[in-house]
Amino acid sequence: MTALSRDEAVKLIRAGLRRRTGKAWSVTVGRGTTWGWITVESPPRRQTDWHGQPKVGGGAMSEAEAAELAAALGLPAVHSQGLSIPEGPDNYREYVDRAEGRVPSVRGQHGW
Repeated sequence: MTALSRDEAVKLIRAGLRRRTGKAWSVTVGRGTTWGWITVESPPRRQTDWHGQPKVGGGAMSEAEAAELAAALGLPAVHSQGLSIPEGPDNYREYVDRAEGRVPSVRGQHGW
């Protein structure tokens, strides 16, 4: 199995989640010291403020959206501010597998 680049992982996670949930998800990359990290969350147009009201320009995912994302990735929960995937080919592969509905073929390592 070849290692995935950050950009390949972003494309595959985005496409897998769209296929599995029928909706778009924001799958973005970090800048600067978080260059290799990937963040997955609902797009800003679907985010709300802390009181559940629509918030243009971003805020947080609703509880329902966080639960939907967690279910699509086979996780018990996802934070309302999204899921952060650390840099690394094993981390990328794990979350591509999850987004595509497979049991992860490898478990990523967290560096903290």
